Amino acid sequence: MATLYISHPVFLEHVTPLGHPERADRLRAIDRILEHERFQSLQRDVPPKATMEQLLFAHPEEHILDVEASIPMEGVAHIDSDTTVSSGSWEAASRAAGAAILAVDDVMKGIVQNAFCAIRPPGHHAEADTSMGFCLFNNAAIGARQAQRKHGAERVAIIDFDVHHGNGTQDIFWNDPTVMYASTHQFPLYPGTGAANETGVGNIVNAPLDPGAGGAEFREAFDIAILPAVEKFSPDLIIISAGFDGHARDPLAHLNLVEADFAWATKKLMDIADRTCEGRVVSLLEGGYDLESLARSTAAHVLSLMGS
Repeated sequence: MATLYISHPVFLEHVTPLGHPERADRLRAIDRILEHERFQSLQRDVPPKATMEQLLFAHPEEHILDVEASIPMEGVAHIDSDTTVSSGSWEAASRAAGAAILAVDDVMKGIVQNAFCAIRPPGHHAEADTSMGFCLFNNAAIGARQAQRKHGAERVAIIDFDVHHGNGTQDIFWNDPTVMYASTHQFPLYPGTGAANETGVGNIVNAPLDPGAGGAEFREAFDIAILPAVEKFSPDLIIISAGFDGHARDPLAHLNLVEADFAWATKKLMDIADRTCEGRVVSLLEGGYDLESLARSTAAHVLSLMGS
C-alpha cells in the first residue's frame, strides 16, 4: 500500500517573528525536496480543520478558546517568549491537528499503509492546558485519541525522536496506560523534562541522551529502551513525533545525528508495526530548524516509510 503525504498552504501563514527558528521556510524546504521524482508515488492530500470535538480529545474547552482569543487581527502576538501567533495561526493549528486526524483515519481504514504530515505549528510541547515551545495544540495526542475513539484502537504508542522532550505529550498521557509515550532527546535541554525516572503509570519511557551524543548512542537508546518497550506494549497504531533537530547541523541543540540515523529509527519502528499492527504508522513533523538538514532528514524518513 501507499504512503500518504499531508500538508497545506495555510501552514505557511502561521507567521513568526523575523529570526524565529520555527518559520515557514521549513515547510518550503520539505515541499521542494519531496517534489523529487523519488517521491512521485506518494499519495498527497490536504487536511481539514479539526473540529472543537476533536480538539477536546487533548485539551479542555477553556484552553482552546483562550488560544483562539489570542489570535491577532494583524502582526504577531506572544503566548510566551518563544511561542507566537499571527492572523493565520488559528487555521494553521486547526489544520495541523486535522492532518493528524486525516492520517489516522486513512491508515486505520487501510486506505494507505502509513502517512507523513508536514505541518506547523508543531505539537509535542503543548500540554493539556498550556501552549508552549512553538506549539499550540498537541497533534500527536489528538491523533492518538482519534484512533482510540473513532477506530477502536485499544493501545497507541507515540515515539518521539525530536531533540527536545515532548513534555506536552507526556503530560496528557501521564496516567493513561492505554497510550505509551517513548522519547529519546538531549538532556538537560528545554523544556527540562524527560529524565529516565519519569515513567507515568509504566507507560512512559524516557531515554535521555547527553549533549554531544551521536548515532551510536541514539541507536543504543532505541535498541535498549525504546524498541523492546514498544514491542511489549503491542500497539494497534504507532505515531511518530518526527523531529529532526537532533541533526548535527541543527542550531538549537547539541546532538550529532545524521540522516541515516532517522532512516534507521523509522525502519525499526516500521518493523514493530508490521508485527503488531499491520504496519500502521502515522508520522507528524515536530522540530528541525536547519533547512538543509531538515529537508534531507525528512526525505530519508519518508523514503523509509515508502519502503525504500
